Amino acid sequence: MRAIAAGGDGVASLPDGRTVFIPRAAPGDVVTLDRVRLHARFARAEIETIVTASTDRVDPPCPHYQRDRCGGCQLMHLDAGAQRGAKARIAGDAMRRLARIDMADPVVTAAPQQFHYRAKVTMAVQGGRMGFHPLGEAERVFDVQECWIAEPALGVLHRAVRAAMRLLPGDTSRVVFRRDRGGALHLMVRTTGSAAWTTSEALAGAIAGAGVTATLWWHPEGGVPRAMAGAADPWPATVFEQVHPAMGDLVRQAAVAAAGDVNGKQAWDLYAGIGETTAALATAGAVVESVELDRRAVELATRIGPAGPVRHAGAVEAMIGRLQPAAVVVTNPPRTGMDSSVTTALAASAAERIVYVSCDPATLARDIARLNSRFRLASLAVFDQFPQTSHLESLAVLERQ
Repeated sequence: MRAIAAGGDGVASLPDGRTVFIPRAAPGDVVTLDRVRLHARFARAEIETIVTASTDRVDPPCPHYQRDRCGGCQLMHLDAGAQRGAKARIAGDAMRRLARIDMADPVVTAAPQQFHYRAKVTMAVQGGRMGFHPLGEAERVFDVQECWIAEPALGVLHRAVRAAMRLLPGDTSRVVFRRDRGGALHLMVRTTGSAAWTTSEALAGAIAGAGVTATLWWHPEGGVPRAMAGAADPWPATVFEQVHPAMGDLVRQAAVAAAGDVNGKQAWDLYAGIGETTAALATAGAVVESVELDRRAVELATRIGPAGPVRHAGAVEAMIGRLQPAAVVVTNPPRTGMDSSVTTALAASAAERIVYVSCDPATLARDIARLNSRFRLASLAVFDQFPQTSHLESLAVLERQ
């Protein structure tokens, strides 16, 4: 086994030269293969036997990782240093292959915690089971006793809900456990229909009886999320927040620092979420315009943020042409990256620096390639925001040529 690919599979070669992707493999492993599926240019397989184990291998502490082949984590069989090394290679390889930039693998900043860090966990509900999907089996759900990357407070809420699952709506498809920035706990129940949830108060009582205080939200398919117990606030707990708040804060601080001296300068905060970066730029003296698609997030940003920034609710591709010219741009798009119309507008803009926060190395590299006629990559940093998984957070600084 020679490397870890984006997505977390090990990478090796078959005798016919085809690259084969193998889940739960480690660089340096010698293995025999089972269930080999051949495709035109590559293959997929499972480990049959580990003949010689890599020195990077560790015993996963979570029993679901091996027993149930949990698909939530991909790298728990690697030690922390090997995980960061794999992520550095994934980020560097994306830049070399997709952005055509000859560079070394970037440095990866470690997370302060390797386990019990997630402030939001989503579980599927199926046939009386509440949990995750096995690796490669999106149609099945196994029952989760404990998630090793969830915060302890979410574990307590999870156990209370598991004990009272009979009180969930019969058409529940997913449940979301979340701790907000203030420390309050939330349970979001998503259903496939819109029939009234008549047992919400009973579930709230059962959770309270287990010693847990939480707000219950119901989000029927095609409907609007609403609080069912524990809060009268109309703001729903579905507004996006980082699932690893400590690392999210670290990335944001690094992004604002990378923007440089913004005092008195016009700045854009694109894909602004609940406005934390907007607030930080404004505090540093920038004149900020932000754009965010989720109107609820914009409403929250307006409520909790400083009064100076101009906040726009809408798609970035629709709004970018209406913004005042900016010297500095901070952009933090979803995993799909920026629409081509946005990169075109940025290339034609007056911006001297773009600070790009990304959760997907491939779309980051694609967007940098679209911008490289006008901007050069000045630096790339990677943060291990999601230990035990193959996901990573990148911070690219682009300067005008």
